[in-house]
Amino acid sequence: MPIDELQRRLGIKDVLKLASNENPLGASPKVRAAVASAAGEQNLGLYPDGSGFALKAAIGRYHGIAPEQITLGNGSNDILEFLSRIYAGPGRAVMYSDFAFAVYALATQAQNAEAVVVPSFPADHPTMPYGHDLDAFARVLKTRADVSLVFIANPNNPTGTWNTPQEIERFLDTVPPHVIVALDEAYYDYQDAELRSDARAWLDRYPNLLVCRTFSKIYGIAGLRVGYALSHPTVADLLNRVRQPFNNNSLALIGAEAALADQEHVRLSVELNARERLRLPPLLAKLGLKCLPSQANFLTIDFGRDASPVHQGLLERGIIVRPMGSYGLPNFLRVTLGTESEDDRFLAALRDVLGA
Repeated sequence: MPIDELQRRLGIKDVLKLASNENPLGASPKVRAAVASAAGEQNLGLYPDGSGFALKAAIGRYHGIAPEQITLGNGSNDILEFLSRIYAGPGRAVMYSDFAFAVYALATQAQNAEAVVVPSFPADHPTMPYGHDLDAFARVLKTRADVSLVFIANPNNPTGTWNTPQEIERFLDTVPPHVIVALDEAYYDYQDAELRSDARAWLDRYPNLLVCRTFSKIYGIAGLRVGYALSHPTVADLLNRVRQPFNNNSLALIGAEAALADQEHVRLSVELNARERLRLPPLLAKLGLKCLPSQANFLTIDFGRDASPVHQGLLERGIIVRPMGSYGLPNFLRVTLGTESEDDRFLAALRDVLGA
């Protein structure tokens, strides 16, 4: 629920939103200054650079990749939609895990393609409950010649679970060259360094791999809506054929370029998130609650019963979190990690709701 709507309905003034996995630090001062400066210039009256030349050049330098291997999107969702328009459709199938990002199913359905949903690890898995089972992906793929597109979220939303680089690479080795694998790394920067995949290096070995990133999470500019894909030039060319002209506005292009240049803000955001991701689970355990393993900027909390009343109770106390019933996880709530004071406020409200 939007903050303004919750305030209107319940008469609450001080609302805390922990539902959409936004960066609690927001945009860096350098980004705000760049966007403010651009807004005061004449370029607001002109169409944006439809090619995103400057931003693609900056992304290319950052990743060590040619601009013709980069596609810009209005958020990373845009990239996922491009992929489905090109590689899905009647007579084709799209593979993804259950308990994965909802857009995969929506994009598949929009193109009248068949969804091949691979079961995740079970709830009692010793290390990665509800995580992607890539060995199962490989087994199913051998039986489905109609699969043309595979979505893998790493780390995964809404669970926070992840796959190791070794698991992903082993799966990529099994994928036929005509099948596109979209590795959705929206939460990549939040992972511990030793768990991060070098997907950029994989692009040189797997022409059918696409890596999707976003400026909405670690860079703190979700409101500007900028995402991008790294891929083989042939794949990028196809993506750019279906991409709408001017899909990134001028302020978004300038803000994203400034955000990429401010890696100190990224470092501060990573450190804050790592501290809170370690601090909260033991405090939740004292309330009798378990969290799924997470390498993202949120925790998915198991209440052991229908979590809807807890969600409603938190709303009434001005805390917006994400219910998981639509993902088939009615006993869970997903909570974005905020600042220490924000997380303490969430914990206090949760104790109140639970009567703890």
